[in-house]
Amino acid sequence: MKVEMFYSPGCAACEERQTELRSAAQEAVKDLEWRNISVLDNMDAAVELGVITLPSIVINGEVVFTSLPTRAQLCKALTERRGARK
Repeated sequence: MKVEMFYSPGCAACEERQTELRSAAQEAVKDLEWRNISVLDNMDAAVELGVITLPSIVINGEVVFTSLPTRAQLCKALTERRGARK
């Protein structure tokens, strides 16, 4: 499973929560690939995926969150998608 967190450098909330959310995601899904993606460095990827607001979290190519989720919200979204893949 692939998770991409699109953010803007200098976003204090993004920087504070990246580690927490990554840790929660790795606990929920063992085969997780997590990438933090600065839109300043990867604008084309953000546009291609339809990222409109920051921060946004994309799971397996789908924009799932257009703001920072709670740990529980992220884990639920990952678990639901993991179940759908089986």
